[in-house]
Amino acid sequence: MLLLHCPLLLLLLPLSSRMQKLPTRDEELFQMQIRDKAFFHDSSVIPDGAEISSYLFRDTPKRYFFVVEEDNTPLAVTVTPCDAPLEWKLSVQELPEEASGEGSGEPEPLEQQKQQITNEEGTELFSYKGNDVEYFVSSSSPSGLYQLDLLSTEKDTHFKVYATTTPESDQPYPELPYDPRIDVTSLGRTTVTLAWKPSPTASLLKQPIQYCIVINKEHNFKSLCAVEAKLSSDDAFMMAPKPGLDFSPFDFAHFGFPSDNNAGKERGFLKSPSKFGRQTSSKPRVDLHKVCIGNKNIFTVSDLKPDTQYYFDMFAVNTNTNLSTAYVGTFARTKEEAKQKTVELKDGKVTDVFIKRKGAKFLRFAPVSSHQKVTFSVHSCLDAVQIQVRRDGKLLLSQNVEGVRQFQLRGKAKAKYLIRLKGNKKGASMLKILATTRPNKQLFPSLPEDTRIKAFDKLRTCSSVTVAWLGTQERNKFCIYKKEVDDNYNEEQKKREQNQCLGPDTRKKSEKVLCKYFHSQNIQKAVTTETIRGLQSGKSYLLDVYVIGHGGHSVKYQSKLVKTRKFC
Repeated sequence: MLLLHCPLLLLLLPLSSRMQKLPTRDEELFQMQIRDKAFFHDSSVIPDGAEISSYLFRDTPKRYFFVVEEDNTPLAVTVTPCDAPLEWKLSVQELPEEASGEGSGEPEPLEQQKQQITNEEGTELFSYKGNDVEYFVSSSSPSGLYQLDLLSTEKDTHFKVYATTTPESDQPYPELPYDPRIDVTSLGRTTVTLAWKPSPTASLLKQPIQYCIVINKEHNFKSLCAVEAKLSSDDAFMMAPKPGLDFSPFDFAHFGFPSDNNAGKERGFLKSPSKFGRQTSSKPRVDLHKVCIGNKNIFTVSDLKPDTQYYFDMFAVNTNTNLSTAYVGTFARTKEEAKQKTVELKDGKVTDVFIKRKGAKFLRFAPVSSHQKVTFSVHSCLDAVQIQVRRDGKLLLSQNVEGVRQFQLRGKAKAKYLIRLKGNKKGASMLKILATTRPNKQLFPSLPEDTRIKAFDKLRTCSSVTVAWLGTQERNKFCIYKKEVDDNYNEEQKKREQNQCLGPDTRKKSEKVLCKYFHSQNIQKAVTTETIRGLQSGKSYLLDVYVIGHGGHSVKYQSKLVKTRKFC
């Protein structure tokens, strides 16, 4: 398989005799392609089984082609956005007559070949919009001319593409373990110790794997490419490739870039992006650090600031291919320098609280005016947490909280409330808490006692499932989302994803089924049903229902795993 940009046709005219038969995977040709890096940078060719880096200007689409000559050929295409979301589409059309088969006689004129390629509309196979690393995988692809279109509507950005016709034997990306999370095993004032399970690529396949840790204070990253883009510069436009790499000097003159006659000699694609970014940007360097530690699966990050939240990402890198796979990132707050202080709660304001495993947090609420009642609303994102409330030293409440709970206590003039939140033994806890003296101030949506989603087995078809869930007497907005999962997806995996504080804004648009408003004055009849259509037969899906309150805060019901019928 070869991938080629449109102008490549001009470059390949002298090689037309070789184009008469394009091998699916000619190892000698493949090795030639890997060695001749300059050829691919100037012509945007992607060799079969190697990752390329490229660049997109905002709102300027880019198109690649690749040829699969034989039917029933395995195919895998991976697109990695770096520092901006991408829109990309993969389609296929029939090969031009002289580009397939044994090939005999003289090749077609160049203009006729171009017309055959550009004038025909291909069949769309896959499309995606977002900043996740996405894949197209097929165990049996037809022969044809495949077209990959990419677009960035947000800003100028880098991206990576990997394509192969031998995905089973290549396995270029390290495989993740069954539990891909990073565990925080020890937390200090200036140190955090992380542990993770090794990649099966290293432990079972014995391939050389090294782990790279990324630490920052802003957010988690989805790919090592995104990390490198952030390290190189805050201004992605200043990181555009130099003339002679992906664009001609004319392109750069048109976009305001000075032409450099010597730039064409530099054939490596931004091998030192951070250095390049520092030379062209006067902005302060981002507070982001990357360290590669070899094949260890435990590491202590030191020299951190006390009482500071950090985000940690782990990437397994195959040193043979230099391709990487991201573990599930985590975050943690270092311990305070002195005795743990008490967090002050403001009337009617939601406060986010993070509690380490077996840890505790203290909060204080001191209403500024006299009050008859005080309400505490708690939304536990993960497992159950324990809440204790004392008023002027007297214990008023001690309960375990799962999901959303609301407690209303009798008030007292000039009273001060001390809240103790204790995490569980299983792992770190995250929650949201609201304290108020105003009885109508309720930002969290009301929930029924039972937040399960019920699936009707008799109503299952090959392309649809019917589900129901309970509502309340309060009119709220409900949104339902679906995600296809593997058949071996189990309850333990589902539990790891059950973060109730993650709202619909974290989901892909393609996973959204519908949103609707619902309530019933008769609590016995507060139930609604929905039929989810357009599903594939014999496939498993994870369903999620979100209820969104008037304040914009959302709560997720318990996820439901369903499977369509295989035969109808």
